Amino acid sequence: MKFMKLGTRLDTFYTEEATRSVVSDIPNDLVIQISNINYLLHQFSLLPKCGLLQRLCADSDDSSTVTIQLHDIPGGEDAFELCAKYCYGITINLSAHNFVSAFCAAKFLRMTEAVEKGNFVLKLEAFFNSCILVGWKDSIITLQTTVKLTEWSENLGIIRRCIDSIVGKILTPPAKVTWSYTYTRIGFNKQQQLVPKDWWTEDISDLDIDLFRCIIIAIKSTHMLPPQLIGEALHVYACRWLPDTTKITRPESSVSQTDEVTDKHRKILEIIVNKIPSDKGSVSVGFLLRLLSIANYLGASTVTKTELIRRSSLQLEEATVSDLLFPSHSSSNQYYYDIDLVAAVLESFLLLRRRTSPAPTENTQFMRSIRKIGKLVDSYLQAVATDINLPVSKVLSVAEALPDIARKDHDDLYRAINIYLKKHPDLSKADKKRLCRNLDCQKLSPEVRTHAVKNERLPLRTVVQVLFFEQEKGSRENDHRMPTQELLLSRGKQIPIVRDELSKLQLGSYEQTIRSDGIPRTPAPSESSTRDDQKLKRPDKKDTDGSRKKGGERTNRGEGI
Repeated sequence: MKFMKLGTRLDTFYTEEATRSVVSDIPNDLVIQISNINYLLHQFSLLPKCGLLQRLCADSDDSSTVTIQLHDIPGGEDAFELCAKYCYGITINLSAHNFVSAFCAAKFLRMTEAVEKGNFVLKLEAFFNSCILVGWKDSIITLQTTVKLTEWSENLGIIRRCIDSIVGKILTPPAKVTWSYTYTRIGFNKQQQLVPKDWWTEDISDLDIDLFRCIIIAIKSTHMLPPQLIGEALHVYACRWLPDTTKITRPESSVSQTDEVTDKHRKILEIIVNKIPSDKGSVSVGFLLRLLSIANYLGASTVTKTELIRRSSLQLEEATVSDLLFPSHSSSNQYYYDIDLVAAVLESFLLLRRRTSPAPTENTQFMRSIRKIGKLVDSYLQAVATDINLPVSKVLSVAEALPDIARKDHDDLYRAINIYLKKHPDLSKADKKRLCRNLDCQKLSPEVRTHAVKNERLPLRTVVQVLFFEQEKGSRENDHRMPTQELLLSRGKQIPIVRDELSKLQLGSYEQTIRSDGIPRTPAPSESSTRDDQKLKRPDKKDTDGSRKKGGERTNRGEGI
């Protein structure tokens, strides 16, 4: 950082109660009032350099003490004191931190060339041009200090010139960057690596959001940087200033933010969303989904949330399960994950695909895309199924949103259902049936079907469907016939009960039952295979009667497993 030192005298200003004075053998004859502080000074030191004070003291008697109120001086008492010390020849140090206030105060007091040659304003302008604007961090610090004196800085051209200097350096090829910059990415070593393309993103994140917006607008207007670099700058700024919703506790157990902080965060969010380049891939889908979670937490406008949902759905194929796992912050929701936002993004994705994609075939990009989303959604359901407070309706809202073609197989869906049933042992029989009605037994792998038959958490009718499909398949592939009787006994079910269900399926009456229950239908097996299977599994009458007696005691329990 560059400094400018002016004056040679020691600092002789001192404070006595609410009064600032300077040590001198000459009585003071000038009183300057700023806020609640009185400055007892001398006309002979200040008037030769300050055109404003000359005008205000023009009508005063030379022998009297003049009192002047300067409550509206930009920069307040600190800026005025710098100007006063300059008039006395006392040493002052100027830098990017205090330049703006000193320059605005000097302009206010009219410390210009017209009053005295080589005056304070001239020296400040020289420092600004030769040191501050030349430096990278000096320009950023100076620009940030204009926040307290926005109107003065705008009128004096400080903001515009700082922005031009910063943008000019950002557009410099990385190989020609010779100034110091902040870059704290993990694994980066300035001494051993070349200057990264996004070297500038961390330093400009120090700026106030309105100034940051001006920088981004100026960069975009040049069309010289790729949208991904602009997106990275927005990402860095968001990480710096927006709350991390993954680490925020529920509203009922934490101190809520003040309205002022919330409004500030909301403003930052909406500006960032508005400045994301329209190019697909300019920011990652993980970043978009994080912004969506923050928008929901902050209560952002409907326009902002709708835009984030739309942008997220355009890149949903790039998402991972971890990108979708953001917590719910609604006090009315007892479950942990915000599944409603995921459902909204999924709905937007499907709506967009229906509008823009042709009729799906196995070889189209649409099929590859929808299958990838199906895999992602089922993996997501496996992750959120562990939430003991997650209602069945929320799981179904996501599981049923996908069209049939989105799932090449139902193995991942089965795993999600099994995890949910395991974590919710008290689920009613009706809810279990609702949950399992989305399973297509014909799309389960042999390993999963074997597991399903032994799974006591599944409804009996789902198991019957699996067995029915296995029997039909077994009639075609005798080499891989499932030992149905053994699997049923391991479940605690009795053969005659299941045979009755199977016979209903064969006769067609059970097909109607399935339709009314919402369970997917499967084709009936052939008569010959059914008779052969019955011969293989038919116990003698004595055993059957005993089995029915026991089975009657266990059938009711089996329905709810």
